[in-house]
Amino acid sequence: MQQYRAPLFTLILGCSVHVSADAEDGLASRSHSPPAFVYNLPAVAGPFSRSVSSLKTFKTPPWFADAKFGIWAHWGPQAVPAAGDWYARNMYIPGTRQYEHHLKHYGHPSETGFKDIIPLWKAEKFNPDALMKLYVQAGARYFVSMAVHHDNFDLWDSRYQRWNAVKMGPKRDIVGEWQKAARKYNVPFGVSEHLGASFGWYMPSHAYDQFWPKMGVDYDGANPAFNDLYHSGTDTPYKNASTWYTTKPESQQHWFNRINDLVSRYKPDLLYTDGGIPFGDVGRQLVANLYNISAAQHKGSNQAVFTHKDMGSGEFIGDAGVQDVERGGMSGINPTPWQTDTSIGDWFYSEGFAYKTTDQIVHTLADVVSKNGNLLLNVVLYADGSLPPEPQQFLTEMAAWMAVNSEAIYATRPWKIYGEGPTQAEAGHFKESDLFTEADIRFTSKGTTLYAITLRAPTQPIRITSLGKNSPLINQPVKSVRMLGHKKALKWQQEEDALVVQIPSQLPSRYASSLKIEF
Repeated sequence: MQQYRAPLFTLILGCSVHVSADAEDGLASRSHSPPAFVYNLPAVAGPFSRSVSSLKTFKTPPWFADAKFGIWAHWGPQAVPAAGDWYARNMYIPGTRQYEHHLKHYGHPSETGFKDIIPLWKAEKFNPDALMKLYVQAGARYFVSMAVHHDNFDLWDSRYQRWNAVKMGPKRDIVGEWQKAARKYNVPFGVSEHLGASFGWYMPSHAYDQFWPKMGVDYDGANPAFNDLYHSGTDTPYKNASTWYTTKPESQQHWFNRINDLVSRYKPDLLYTDGGIPFGDVGRQLVANLYNISAAQHKGSNQAVFTHKDMGSGEFIGDAGVQDVERGGMSGINPTPWQTDTSIGDWFYSEGFAYKTTDQIVHTLADVVSKNGNLLLNVVLYADGSLPPEPQQFLTEMAAWMAVNSEAIYATRPWKIYGEGPTQAEAGHFKESDLFTEADIRFTSKGTTLYAITLRAPTQPIRITSLGKNSPLINQPVKSVRMLGHKKALKWQQEEDALVVQIPSQLPSRYASSLKIEF
């Protein structure tokens, strides 16, 4: 991999600078203390303040606890090159596939940068109403729109950022159009913001090649005329999760201005932040504003959800919102509702990327729901706003599965244990896998009804050891067992060591089957 060297920047914030007298001018030594930065964080009146104790009074609204499955449009100008996630950063790093792709298709980043990709994003086939209809048919009970990614491009008519989708590219209010479609189909509407990491994430755009023929020629990000897209290059450079967020107060204020504008204007039911709560008081004030805006709309009761992560930079205050686990899960039942976010493919459309199959997504959904979680799934879109064939097929297949099995998913709660079987899902971010067998069972419940979901389409009698007569988990005999979608009676027997259910000759759904059990 070719190496690059970024320009050297010196940033001094909040400290004293000692200047010695020069022998020629005879000046005496003196000290200068730059004035402390004063944040401007307007607070929305309501029951929440930015204190940790106030935010920890948050209660998960019932709509989120009941929804279980949401669809995300993680979509924007980075879909144009069709070369995957983090394109706007990696195209400036020699040795990455995005750098080679950009060189081949668009030219050298000293001449053609990400700013030149943005006008190519036209979204000419984007029909949010038609897409939302498909998402709802596939079982989505909430929807999340990308609002701004690390590429620093706002997908709404931003008051604080000229690089936005109304002024450039599609010249459409993408967030507003998604919101209108969600409201039409009575689906809670969310937005995702990834801006907090952008300030250091874009540092490679300020660098240059360290090899011929362009050695030492600045990339376009080094041009101060484009600092409002690529930032100034003076923020904390992104190296790993510990440097995810900037420490520069001016940048933190800029983040607040833009995300507060987003929340105030679109009043989302959910705000996803790609990390912990950013920037201490700055981020906590934003969360308080989100909740107070919602409370004003709902007779003093907050119905909004803030999701954040317990990794990398920023605060993780579990009780202040909902925990999000990226491409991963929990090893057991979480006491409060949580969310996993993942994608059917790469985060942005990428040619040649392997897609998840419908059975993988169904198994993930059942596992997550059994542990008190929700699944937020990115359904990849082409740059023009249309669906690639694989996501389109998934939506059709998921609609068929949900038509039969949704009773075992929506508005359920965890049972005494999440499930049984030989496969233990590993906990944590980036730990997702689909190694489940048909012996793996996941439980959900609704009142006195228990649902048992097989994590494969069963091919032999279903044995549930947790429901045997000798099981310490039950104190009543099983009264009835039926399979969702199958109208005829099933043959079953509660033996000492297991409930044994004979499967019908024709299963009512593919991928996984759901048993409805009464005691």
